[in-house]
Amino acid sequence: MVAGVTAIGFVAARWRQANLANLEQWALGGRGFGTIVSWFLIGGDCYTAYTFIAVPALVYGVGALGFFAVPVSTLVYPIVFVVLSRFYGVARRRGYVTMADFVRDRFGDRTLEIAVALTGVVALMPYIALQLVGMKAVFLQLGGAFETAGGLPALTIAFVLLAGYTYTSGLRGPAMIAFVKDTLIYVTVIAAIVIIPAKLGGWQHVFASTARTFSARPHPASILLTPQQSFTFATRALGSALALFLYPNLITGVLAASSRNVVRRNAALLPAYGLLLGLLALLGYCAVAAGIATTDTSRVMPQLFGRFFPGWFAGVGDAAVVVGALVPASIMCISAANLFASNVCCEFTPKRTPLETKIAKSFTLGMCVFGLLAIYFVPVAYAIDFQLLGGCLILQTLPAFVVGLWSRWFYARALLLGWACGIAASCAMAYASHFSPDYTLTLFGTKLTGFIALYGLAINLTVAAAATLALRALRTECGLDSTVAADYA
Repeated sequence: MVAGVTAIGFVAARWRQANLANLEQWALGGRGFGTIVSWFLIGGDCYTAYTFIAVPALVYGVGALGFFAVPVSTLVYPIVFVVLSRFYGVARRRGYVTMADFVRDRFGDRTLEIAVALTGVVALMPYIALQLVGMKAVFLQLGGAFETAGGLPALTIAFVLLAGYTYTSGLRGPAMIAFVKDTLIYVTVIAAIVIIPAKLGGWQHVFASTARTFSARPHPASILLTPQQSFTFATRALGSALALFLYPNLITGVLAASSRNVVRRNAALLPAYGLLLGLLALLGYCAVAAGIATTDTSRVMPQLFGRFFPGWFAGVGDAAVVVGALVPASIMCISAANLFASNVCCEFTPKRTPLETKIAKSFTLGMCVFGLLAIYFVPVAYAIDFQLLGGCLILQTLPAFVVGLWSRWFYARALLLGWACGIAASCAMAYASHFSPDYTLTLFGTKLTGFIALYGLAINLTVAAAATLALRALRTECGLDSTVAADYA
């Protein structure tokens, strides 16, 4: 099944015949995807191995706190409706491929453009690693040759296939595969949510058994959110929602739409995936009730499928995880390549030429390698931490991008200083917390454990605002704004 899906990725190069030496055709599918294709593409991009592996694994490990991912899908789409539909209009008129293109024209500062672009590239590396973690969990569960050397050979083969069809087909590849991926996921989740709880004695038994198991652990968890977890839950949910729409892969999916109305329609339709996420999270409790025991929480879902599904259907579930990782990983590699080619190398290559497209295609290969290395060299307790750590970085681009869509109040140099402080603070807190996405602050004698990304953003905005006021007081000239009012209409 996975081989067939990969073949679709290569065949996609012939879909809607176009010149794939053109960056807009290779990276954005010619900006021609309608409502249905965009729905599958953006849904396949947002709901990844993060959904299938990481969220249930976190619920299995820490209980109710893991459900923070569910309100994220409620919060993010109104933001997409307002923010990204506005950005789409500007990008369509001015031919932007990335948000860093907009930042350059809006603030007239090359250094700020590079900072935003590199932040997007680096933030995507742990997110790509999360997709590979999902595939690794499946390979280890399959055993035999798949688990040789910790699954590295199998992952390497998957990486080569991913890199191959991404290089060949561009965004058309994951767009076609997304149809298969989403169908597999819906079939698997519906079957799992019906069959597994029934075999465990019903939801009442699942919740009661999970509560007993959680209370008996050396570090007790809870099936309900405790008062001490409320701040962590709220900051993770809000911070993740703000970060999600800033990820270059989501922006790439949005820019591939054929019109602003397509973007808005999808913002209204995509919350249907939120129900899917909630059901998947509940399977974390099912794994606890079923007595699944593993030190690698990423293997919880493959083990659950293997125990309760017949062999052939467990294979379907495993294929859903692998395909569910291939689609977003491909889009992430493409979007990172867009940033590198369009915004970092643009001083050395003519814009929108076959050479720029070649650079972008080549860079996708490097992103796959970095993602593969990250899962072996960045120690995290839960797979979801990869995505959350990436969010700590990408959220620092919010002032330049989102505020810039409505206002030019900030100075470019002030935004750059705020960005630098936000990134530095986020990295320092992540290191101090041993790469956990949360950090405990003590304010007026009260300890607040919250999402690092929001702490970093608060520092970022404070520094940027203070620096802007100082520059205004000094009557320093602001950078040139190349956009015009009509671009935002």
